[in-house]
Amino acid sequence: MDPERYQRRRAYAENLIEEVLREIEPGADLRAGIKDTPRRVVKSWLELFSGYGQDPKTVLGTTFEQEGYDYNQMVLCKDIEMYSTCEHHMLPFVGKAHVAYIPSDKVVGLSKLARLVEIFARRLQIQEKLTEQIAQAIEEHLKPRGVAVLIQSQHFCMCARGVGKQQSSMVTSALRGAFANNAETRAEFFNLVK
Repeated sequence: MDPERYQRRRAYAENLIEEVLREIEPGADLRAGIKDTPRRVVKSWLELFSGYGQDPKTVLGTTFEQEGYDYNQMVLCKDIEMYSTCEHHMLPFVGKAHVAYIPSDKVVGLSKLARLVEIFARRLQIQEKLTEQIAQAIEEHLKPRGVAVLIQSQHFCMCARGVGKQQSSMVTSALRGAFANNAETRAEFFNLVK
């Protein structure tokens, strides 16, 4: 996007946020504490929703061939901190993702799994779709023997509004290949992420 168009779109977004603020807190002028809020909101949204501009293929594209060995056991990256935004209320949901796969002929750097979670979490999202997207990307790009993704998070749309249940959490999982078809492999994964 050319810089001039980018600046126009950004100014437009800031004006929209200013209108929302005027609806929330009616008054002729924005008070000092929120006068610069439209600029800050748009800047924060660029970071919070940065996943749209990233392709999972680039993250999972750098792999390592298994030269002289055949590692066919689980690779697990657990307790990946995750921050996302609910597409229904535009409120955050936060938690942890656990991502595992069983390699076939190639492995990926461990940080790539955390980066993959970040790409999909940094979009307007529902947790069920987020879980599936992570599993699908690993399956598509690494072609492993199996993939398992488990996400546990708290949703502010349930904690801070609506039913107001602060201690509630949501757990979703996606299992493919050996994790879906083999009870022992599945049990090992769930035991390791406890």
